[in-house]
Amino acid sequence: MANDSVEEVHFWFDPGCPWSWMTSRWMLEVEKVRPVRTVFHVMSLSVLNEGRDLDPGYRAAMDRGWAPVRVALAVDQQHGKEKLSEFYTALGTRFHPNKEERTKETLVAALTEVGLPAELADVGDTDANDEALRASHHEGMDPVGDEVGTPVIHVDGVAFFGPVISPAPKGEQAGQLFDGVRAAAAYPGFFELKRSRTVGPIFD
Repeated sequence: MANDSVEEVHFWFDPGCPWSWMTSRWMLEVEKVRPVRTVFHVMSLSVLNEGRDLDPGYRAAMDRGWAPVRVALAVDQQHGKEKLSEFYTALGTRFHPNKEERTKETLVAALTEVGLPAELADVGDTDANDEALRASHHEGMDPVGDEVGTPVIHVDGVAFFGPVISPAPKGEQAGQLFDGVRAAAAYPGFFELKRSRTVGPIFD
């Protein structure tokens, strides 16, 4: 890749997932130190978990998870990728560091913050566009398989889950992690590297 070129890294997220949020903040740091641009796409943990036997508490969370992803997809479809990125930042900041309630009012506040119509929040109440939501979800998830959640990244024609990180590294450290993850993912025989999490999401 030439030094003056910028490569697109495609990132699938569910706005309700704190781990996806951490990884997305890392990718925005990577943009500062590597010639890449993050292109955000919507996946849905609610879609992923359809038909699965879940703990009642997690099932309730999945039921609440439909509205944010429906609204995010509507932002993408109607206003484009840059606005989707802005909306994700506004909504994710409210959901995760600020710990605001995951309500329609929070969706409206995030939409308004980035100059989008508040009535887009109404999309969260209907399943009319869920076919397109599932299509976006499967575009990102099918190349990785059904044993993972979010985030999912596509780079250099390779799709992978993760990395799961906390906190998100900054500056050159973010770039070095990207280099390493990318190198590992590029090897056709590489499938998994994992250790137990010892901390929760650290929002800094």
